[in-house]
Amino acid sequence: MSDSVSTPLPPEGARLQAPLARLLRPLVRLFVRTGITFPALTTLLRELYVNVAEYDFALPGKEQTDSRVSLLTGIHRKEVRRLRGAGAPVSAVPASVSRTSRIIARWLAAPDFTDAEGRPRPLPRAGEDGPSFESLVASVTRDLRPRAVLDEWLDRGLAVQDAEGRIVLAEAAFVPQGGGEQQLYYFGRNLHDHIAAAVANILDDRPRFLERAVHYDGLSPDLARRLEARAREIAMAALQEANREAHAACETDPGGDARWNFGVYVYAEEAPAAPRPDPAAPRPDPAA
Repeated sequence: MSDSVSTPLPPEGARLQAPLARLLRPLVRLFVRTGITFPALTTLLRELYVNVAEYDFALPGKEQTDSRVSLLTGIHRKEVRRLRGAGAPVSAVPASVSRTSRIIARWLAAPDFTDAEGRPRPLPRAGEDGPSFESLVASVTRDLRPRAVLDEWLDRGLAVQDAEGRIVLAEAAFVPQGGGEQQLYYFGRNLHDHIAAAVANILDDRPRFLERAVHYDGLSPDLARRLEARAREIAMAALQEANREAHAACETDPGGDARWNFGVYVYAEEAPAAPRPDPAAPRPDPAA
């Protein structure tokens, strides 16, 4: 069986084509911009198809065979045999991402480091009698010198010093910039979790995960911008509240292998208006 042979799609697969094309379009734009060619993408997809079929579709109590993986994926058995066991590409958590996110999460949630309204306090660099940037870093990790963390954060714009010399958490700390290691990690993690939740809801008889959006079309650009700005305020408040509750709950949690992700997104664009039918144009014969 050749990989290039076109076979008719089952009805469920055919129904997915239009939404899948819309879902993939921004990704294809990213691929073209960053030099990921179509042959390179097909190589990655071939590996993923084999990996998913091998592990996610194994029958209980039965050994997964090359023939069954080939049947599930449409990939030739010789290619299946070559690719099996290779493992799916993994997006490991960069050490800097894990460290930075934990420190920021604590600064946003722990009562010692927030004010009465739940906002992160400006912190003195050091201090023995109260919370400081040094004590914040030390409460998360003893493996790094707080001064080294501070220098890195100041250089990256994650923190700034105010007129009194205190360390202030900057807006840039919430949104990694510029296609760097941190941004690309969260790009893969957050899109994976959003898509995984949506896919689980499609495949399950009863949707398990919350996956909702508020959307309005036909708006003026000015109103779209105002709604975007207000949505950012609402979203940040929700994220900070969820972080505070999760941080407090983790203090008494025994720990385990589970993970949880609560995310939001806001998007607005000036989409081209759909063409309106010309009333003077001839209409097709309903009986045709």
